[in-house]
Amino acid sequence: MSDSTFTFLATSDLSSRIKGRSVLSKNYAPGTSVGWVPANIGITNTGHIAEDLPFGSSGDLRLLADDESIRQINGIPGVPDTQLVFSDIVKNDGEPWSCCPRTILKETLQELSEKFGLSMTASFEHEFSEKGLTTASHPFSFLRFLDHGEIGKTLVSVLEAAGIRPECWLPEYGKHQYEITMEPEKPLQAADNAVLIRELTKQVYRAAGKKITFSPVPFPGDAGTGVHIHFGLYGPAGEVVAYDPKAPGRLSSIAAKFNAGIIKYGRAMTAIFAPLSISYDRLKPNNWSTAKIFCGVENREALLRVCPTNEIGGKAPDKQFHFEFRGGDAGANPWLLLAALIKAGMEGIRQDLPPVDVVAGEVDFTDESLSFESLPDSLSSALQVLEGSDTVKSWFSKEFVETYIAVKRQELKDLEGKSFSEQCEVYSNVY
Repeated sequence: MSDSTFTFLATSDLSSRIKGRSVLSKNYAPGTSVGWVPANIGITNTGHIAEDLPFGSSGDLRLLADDESIRQINGIPGVPDTQLVFSDIVKNDGEPWSCCPRTILKETLQELSEKFGLSMTASFEHEFSEKGLTTASHPFSFLRFLDHGEIGKTLVSVLEAAGIRPECWLPEYGKHQYEITMEPEKPLQAADNAVLIRELTKQVYRAAGKKITFSPVPFPGDAGTGVHIHFGLYGPAGEVVAYDPKAPGRLSSIAAKFNAGIIKYGRAMTAIFAPLSISYDRLKPNNWSTAKIFCGVENREALLRVCPTNEIGGKAPDKQFHFEFRGGDAGANPWLLLAALIKAGMEGIRQDLPPVDVVAGEVDFTDESLSFESLPDSLSSALQVLEGSDTVKSWFSKEFVETYIAVKRQELKDLEGKSFSEQCEVYSNVY
């Protein structure tokens, strides 16, 4: 038990903002819960309840603490030590609530294990940019690394105290952009980490007198900012199942079908992984981001990338063989995003789809003979595609789909009349 005064029971809403309520730590015990309201899931990213929700002012739920997810928030200068515990939104009798994003991921992982005999590892890569600077910014430079060396040191310490295992922290390509990557974890823990890391990183930078943003387009006209998910497929005991050195891209049959599902439903999932009005400025050809819906070997413009393996010194590639989903950004709820990817992969296996086409080498996006699908070009279009996909909608409850679409449509409505630059500024402050 922490010496902190408060324990914060935390969830994350559809706009990927941590919310919850606290109890006195001296009163916290396994199974602690606090009251919650159904309509809270319908709060937009600018902070008000959307119209046209399936929930009104009536009804009550509980935030039920998952005692295995307790995190200690220590070491942020000027911020009191706090205990945080991730919580599932449940009904008053403790039964799962169908609109809880964390529960959706947990149930998806259970299905992956019980119906398909598969397990996973996952890791989220986060990019963010420092705001308010007028100095030049050079990609990957040692100078930029040293400029933020003390902040990076504090950040790593804070993350490790919170049970998060950073792998790397570095200056990135974009203007005043940095990236922090995580060690692979079990999927639920990886998504929990992704929910928390953004808030902790902001607080560490704020304590140092700096402002940062995880917005997908922090500076109009500059490189975008993504949230990439690395994932590996394994057997129930962690045995190798995804690697086949003789197959295209080295994907085994089951991995090729799993990834075929992600490619098949990539367009219908776009409103989930690119959920902001400005997300679509990043998803363009020749932008080192997701340009088309295809699976590419070590290609950073593919929706799904087959990652390289480190075989220096005779290292075996089989257990390290994995994939990277490159379409997401900070507007996407990590629990929901990871659940959607897994559900799409399970569809690929369930439907016995043909192995995913694996593209090697550079891709000429001006080649009209290419048959790659394009992503929707706006959030409004992406929502229409989602509404038209009975398969993707079937992955979630009717109330959840209605709520998600209502929230996203409200967010679009709230931005009506604003220029693209003004929209970027709004989301730069939100995220």
